[in-house]
Amino acid sequence: MTALFWISALIVGYVYIGYPCLLAVWARLVDRQPRSSAFDDGDWPSISIIIAARNEARRLPERVKNLLDQAYPGPQEIIVVSDGSTDAPSAALAELGPGVRLIEVPAGGKPLALNAGVAHATGEVLVFADARQRFAPGALAALVSNLSDPRVGGATGELLLDCEEQDPVDTRVGEGIGLYWKYEKWMRRNESRVWSTLGATGAIYALRRLCWTPLPSGTLLDDVLEPMRAVLNGYRIVFDDRAIAYDRASADAAAESRRKTRTLAGNYQILAQEPRLLLPIVNPVWLQYVSHKIGRLLAPWALVGLFASSLTLARGNSLFAVPLFAQGIFYGLALAGAIFQQSERFGRIAFTFVMMNFSAIAGLAALRRGREVWR
Repeated sequence: MTALFWISALIVGYVYIGYPCLLAVWARLVDRQPRSSAFDDGDWPSISIIIAARNEARRLPERVKNLLDQAYPGPQEIIVVSDGSTDAPSAALAELGPGVRLIEVPAGGKPLALNAGVAHATGEVLVFADARQRFAPGALAALVSNLSDPRVGGATGELLLDCEEQDPVDTRVGEGIGLYWKYEKWMRRNESRVWSTLGATGAIYALRRLCWTPLPSGTLLDDVLEPMRAVLNGYRIVFDDRAIAYDRASADAAAESRRKTRTLAGNYQILAQEPRLLLPIVNPVWLQYVSHKIGRLLAPWALVGLFASSLTLARGNSLFAVPLFAQGIFYGLALAGAIFQQSERFGRIAFTFVMMNFSAIAGLAALRRGREVWR
């Protein structure tokens, strides 16, 4: 039990404290900013903006107008792939001009819809977006400008949630989600400075057409699998906070838990889809991947091991009563955050932390049961 305690404590400490500290120092020392500059007039690459949507007809007109308002300086096309929609997307897009194409495919899931969109795309650069979010002015040009560096295979933008504002959304998890997402973007920004991010934000990212590989059916995280395949082929995926998309946080804890369960189930799935990620001689960001992605999958089990070993060891050694007491206080705050809508701030943050770690265990269970968790 003593060994379990210390191993668990080391895993949790490294994932949430040790690795971020290492990353901060590492990024400052190497600081590999992409050699990006605006393309000369007439040299901007052609882009294909791809949106996979199911029953999003009411959102599509405004979303497409937002993309057209970007005034991208090069050739562009917008491809909307209807994944078995039944709400007449063709009527919603009818008046938006010849630069917008609708591809209708039978319902088969987002990965197959994206494959269909890419198959019809003519652009040198693929830009992926969702129906729900909106791009800030200049986001497309900022995103694509990174590809002027030949080492860069793709770029991901910054997703700003409403709960990151000074007056966050009034939900039980709003403040906790906002803090977590700021922390996650800080990690991505610094991993990009070291060499490459470990994925992209699906709502706003660009990828060279030559880096695309058709997605397997049932893929949960296309925005991690595709960028990581590019990294395995020697390219960088960079984070650019000039390219901004706006979105709303999950309305409640249940919705956020479902979203996080899908994400973490996808992280397990990718290990089977791309086992090369586990090989340090193949993966140029192996240390970052193991520390960040694998670490997040191990941390929930380590938290369980830490609590169980503390509970057992505290009966025979009063020194272990201290970490047991600290964990009891923390989980008590999390419980208060779960029960009371307007709980004290630390309770909401503790609840979000516990919920997100629980989602890693739930994600593995869902994946093993074969549940469809991508939507």
